[in-house]
Amino acid sequence: MKTKRFSALAHVAEREAKSDYRPSLTLWQRGMWRLRHDRTTLAAMFTVALLASLSLLAPTISDALNVDPNTQDLRNNYAPLLSEGHLLGTDELGRDHLSRLLYGGRISLGIAISAAILTLGIGVAVGVYAGYYGGIIDDAIIWFITTLNSIPYLFLLILITSVLSLAPLTLVLIFAVLGWTGVTRLVRAETFSIKERDYVIAARATGASDWRIMFVHIVPNVFSLLIVGLSQGMGGLILTESALSFIGFGIRAPIPTWGNMLNGGLDYMRRAPHLLILPGLLISVTVFCFYLIGDGLRDAFDPKIAD
Repeated sequence: MKTKRFSALAHVAEREAKSDYRPSLTLWQRGMWRLRHDRTTLAAMFTVALLASLSLLAPTISDALNVDPNTQDLRNNYAPLLSEGHLLGTDELGRDHLSRLLYGGRISLGIAISAAILTLGIGVAVGVYAGYYGGIIDDAIIWFITTLNSIPYLFLLILITSVLSLAPLTLVLIFAVLGWTGVTRLVRAETFSIKERDYVIAARATGASDWRIMFVHIVPNVFSLLIVGLSQGMGGLILTESALSFIGFGIRAPIPTWGNMLNGGLDYMRRAPHLLILPGLLISVTVFCFYLIGDGLRDAFDPKIAD
């Protein structure tokens, strides 16, 4: 009798232990679980995805509404919102404002996303190389970064853009060449810490090459930081492009961007306030959403935050 009772109790204990068992989650799985429950970050992601989708579909939407971003109609300039044939009115030359905002979003978002990705690639490559090898290589790279950062960023941009005839691709390359230093510093500091850990030492002992150690064992371990830097970098680049276009040193008309549309609408603020308000609102909402996404990703993938 005692044996049967002991066996039954053992069976119940084993079943309860199995029901309470939870497998440990990786950093990526834990971060994705937190992200799915962060409504603010999800709403910001949805907003950015919606704006990006509308911008990509600008030709389709313009054809469906039978409008064109460059067609001028001086007899119908300064049309108000919800006017016939123009949902968001027209500008000083009678061009459809909605169509120009969508095409401007393609340029502004395209420049920000492309430049942020290219900046990240350069910064990661240089940062992991400097942090892994150290010594004179690291000293030379840090000297160059310090020298470049000693020049005011906006002043340097204005100087370069005033000499060059800017196209969107040219501006992307300028942003990437001048903006990689912050990512490099971050990756370099993390590389100094990671390269002394046991799994890196073990990989080196098994004969792994330096390039394999850097880009297979080190870079993936700073991935969560890079995601945050990428999202916040996009917001900063939208502001930078808009500021350059606003003061007349960015992409110039007739190519529409949110920045030069904001600059153009400033002269007609009283007569047609929508020409100023709408591009400014799009810039503000997009940048705000990018920074919300960056904060949400940082909170989701921070290993120091307990569930």
